[in-house]
Order: sequence, then structure tokens, then C-alpha cells
Amino acid sequence: MFITFEGGEGTGKTTLIKDIQRRLSDRFSVVTTREPGGSLITEAIRDIILNPKYLGVTPYTEALLLAASRAQHLDEVILPALKEEKIVLCDRFIDSSLAYQAYARDLGFDFVLAINRYAVENMPNLTFYIDLDPKIGLSRIAHRDKYDRLDQETYNFHDKVREGYLKVASMYPNRIITIDGTKTIQEIENQIVDLILSHL
Repeated sequence: MFITFEGGEGTGKTTLIKDIQRRLSDRFSVVTTREPGGSLITEAIRDIILNPKYLGVTPYTEALLLAASRAQHLDEVILPALKEEKIVLCDRFIDSSLAYQAYARDLGFDFVLAINRYAVENMPNLTFYIDLDPKIGLSRIAHRDKYDRLDQETYNFHDKVREGYLKVASMYPNRIITIDGTKTIQEIENQIVDLILSHL
């Protein structure tokens, strides 16, 4: 089963995935990964996309780099794990590109879906979108030593990302489950584990 986790900055996805993996590992073989990233090549692409020193990355280049990273990630990590009948928990996938690049960067859904055709052919079975006011999410990560290029965007941009996610969730209602991000991490974790087990 291929399960993805989506949400804006500071929604607790990384912590959730780690705790959910721990709980599922008693009964299933579980792989965790992230986008952009997950392997040597894709982590190198991640650095170009997110490192603030690369100030010249344009929206189209950003979207194309993410699509390239995603294709490599599918071939190198996700599809081999699924072939071995493992559960894959992935921090972000194509819905991030739809919310951030297609909607917030105004590149359009058609363009982003076209360059991610390989991902569209290998969509997740289940996606959890953690919905949270960006002001709350960004306040949670204010202590971080290293802000990436997306963390440094304006509140207006992050508000638009949230709008994009809600639009994407309405486009794929059978796959995307929206979770209230104002709940405690433990409450969200329990809700998600129950939903995963019911689907399994």
C-alpha cells in the first residue's frame, strides 16, 4: 500500500510518519521516505530546489526538478518497495506539486500533471492532508536553525498553498482524507492509524 502525507509547513508530518511507522511495523513491513529526496540522486535535486543559496530557481525549473526527482524516487524507492509488498509511507508526493507549483505558483494543473505523467500512472492508494492555518504552522517551525527556500516565502504564498491543497482534496475525494491539523499529534496519529488499518 502506498500512503502519502501532505500539508503546509509545520503540520507535523515528519513526526507523524515516524510514529505511524513504529506502530505499523509490529504487523507489517514498512518503508518511510520523503519528497523531494529519498535517495542519493533525489536528495541532490532536493538541495537545488530548497537550498536558499540557489536564488535563481524559477517556478518552471522548480516544478520540472520536482517531477524529475519524483520519477527517480518512484523507480529507485517506491515501486521496488511496493513490489516486495511493503507499506510505503511518503512525506509529500504529486499533491505537493499541485498545491505549491500548479496553484500557488500559478503554473496550472494541466502543466504540472503533464510533466508528472509517470507519477499520475503510479498514484498513492491513500493520502492524508493535514490542514492547518499557515500562521500556526509557520510559528511552530520558527525555532528552526535552517529555513529552506519555501519556508521563507510570504504568508500570502502559504495561504495560497493551503487554498491549493483544499482544491486538490476536492479533486480527489476518494483518495485524499483531510485531517484537522489543530488536533494534538497523538489524536491525529490515532485517527490516521485507525484509517490505515481499516483500509488494509
